[in-house]
Amino acid sequence: MSASVVTPVTVLTGFLGSGKTTLLNRLLRHPGFGDTAVLINEFGTIPIDHLLVRAASENVIVMDSGCICCSVQGDLVKALRDLYFKRANNEIPPFRRAIIETTGLADPAPILHTLIEMPVVAARYSLSGVVTTVDAQHGMQQLDEHFESVKQAAVADRIVITKTDLADAGQVAALRDRLQALNPGARILSGIHGEVDPALLFDTGLYQADSKSPDAKRWLNADAYRVVTPRREALAGVHSHPSRHDERHHDHHGQRHDERIQSFAITFDAPVQWQDLLDALETLMTVRGDHLLRIKGIVNVVGEDKPRVLHAVQHTLYPHATLPQWPDSDRRTRLVFIQRDLDADFIAGTLNHFLTASEGAALPP
Repeated sequence: MSASVVTPVTVLTGFLGSGKTTLLNRLLRHPGFGDTAVLINEFGTIPIDHLLVRAASENVIVMDSGCICCSVQGDLVKALRDLYFKRANNEIPPFRRAIIETTGLADPAPILHTLIEMPVVAARYSLSGVVTTVDAQHGMQQLDEHFESVKQAAVADRIVITKTDLADAGQVAALRDRLQALNPGARILSGIHGEVDPALLFDTGLYQADSKSPDAKRWLNADAYRVVTPRREALAGVHSHPSRHDERHHDHHGQRHDERIQSFAITFDAPVQWQDLLDALETLMTVRGDHLLRIKGIVNVVGEDKPRVLHAVQHTLYPHATLPQWPDSDRRTRLVFIQRDLDADFIAGTLNHFLTASEGAALPP
């Protein structure tokens, strides 16, 4: 593998006890998982010593499956950079994807920021997706009591319900329904003893390790979300919820934790001016970035025959990419928002405020 190849990265997260360790151990043994680098925050808690073949460095070991496991001791950027150069210098086997496993209480947003913001990382790695494990037995209670659990599920591209063999069918079905309402765009899988096909988990991003062309339609999955229509009066007439909030509190104006999360799609039939759209998004990220968990979009830009894609996490906008072609006959601009404690009309109205000035992009009053 050429050292210049941009490596897709998947973030594996999930609340304490939700089965990340079991899932990861199964994946390390999977024959289709060998050309993968795994960065683990709490390396000592993963029982993988019997799989050890040789130490590539103090914090890197190579498994008999071909996987590369790296201990992250507080510096993700350094670990990713070291793996890149070790691969380039043939000190470790080549890998075509990387997985970052977080701690159970982790907010995945800072890791997503790192993959987007840090030039030394962004030039070599690209965020592929987020996989979140949820415990079938205790997931309901964790969603009720811990906002971290809700956020982990809300930003996921894939959700794995674990320990389904230990919960009754009704319990699993209720949890699945709740997760689907929380994150309608995520594919939900079931895992017993960590048995899940790696291809179902990690081929989630715009760019995949085996694919020569991006799959924007599957990545965006805009059809899964309710559509919010921007209107002229929304910006002036709608206010977001207060931004100051202690997320440790169980109650938020009488709401269940996941009721604070909204996800929706906004579409524009006519092409939009790229700079106007960026101005709108940068305004939203400046004033309410903490509440914008994730934004994904495919954009029909005025004067261009190929679509652009965008991706943002809270205050940070990922560098855009131009696709070689449209994924289907639908030429509308489609933007997906996952956010907390904001009114959808506030976001839609902000977009409309900027885009109505664009030629051909005016929306109905």
